[in-house]
Amino acid sequence: MKVSQDDILERLYNLILNPATRDWERQQLVNFKTTVGTGQSFNGQLSMLISYLRPLAIRNNLTPDMMDFYQLITDGKLTSHEETDGANASRSVKHQEQAIFAGGCFWCTVEPFDQIPGIISVLSGYTGGHLESPSYDDVISRTSGHVEAVEITYDSQLISYQELLDIYWKIIDPTDANGQFEDRGENYRPIIFYENKQQEVQANDSLQATIDSGKYTRPIVVEIRPAQKFWPAENYHQEFYKKNPRRYRAIMRARRELMMVKKVERMVDKVTGRGNKKAK
Repeated sequence: MKVSQDDILERLYNLILNPATRDWERQQLVNFKTTVGTGQSFNGQLSMLISYLRPLAIRNNLTPDMMDFYQLITDGKLTSHEETDGANASRSVKHQEQAIFAGGCFWCTVEPFDQIPGIISVLSGYTGGHLESPSYDDVISRTSGHVEAVEITYDSQLISYQELLDIYWKIIDPTDANGQFEDRGENYRPIIFYENKQQEVQANDSLQATIDSGKYTRPIVVEIRPAQKFWPAENYHQEFYKKNPRRYRAIMRARRELMMVKKVERMVDKVTGRGNKKAK
């Protein structure tokens, strides 16, 4: 199906005005519109736009209307391989990287990362297990070996992996091997999954820094493991904090209260001499 430039621009303008469009998605559309308006090649810039959207599209993590638009612009002659600038397309995704963290229920792990500049997408899902295409029921039954986790796609020019690690350590209890706060069970245990050697080194350094900080008197139990296949969770789990704000606020309120309890427990441990901060 041939798609005209006018059709693409009309859909694009509607998406820019659509309140359901994510801020990051809207920014890519505005950048495309602005660049084309300066006289740059329409086809070349469309190729760039597609390459930016592709990592999210293949994970089914674009908003619904944006996914429809992506399918529209990738089906037509305007986006055939013969008409795209491969060098520009490869450069456009050069700085997109992934980080995978497990830190309890993924409903509570998305929002701390999702609102930060440089974050492209935060996808809820399952990883670390042995079952192909696990469902939520498979994971919570604790028979698949998976943990609930988030896959963060980020622009490494705007935010570093180290900064993501810093956020991760602040939102978990690294001394709890059987869950996180009110979420109990091995499917909620804290794990950092590294994608490459550099991430492995940084993750281990951050673990050691946490141990050496003296903040925790009980053993640090966060695992550091190589990344395994990440299975996106069902759509109703994605962006839970936006879809169910009242329930999310109630869950986070309970979590903050438990974090305070944990803080008091650490203070008691220090006073009584209990715990072993050097243990892993």
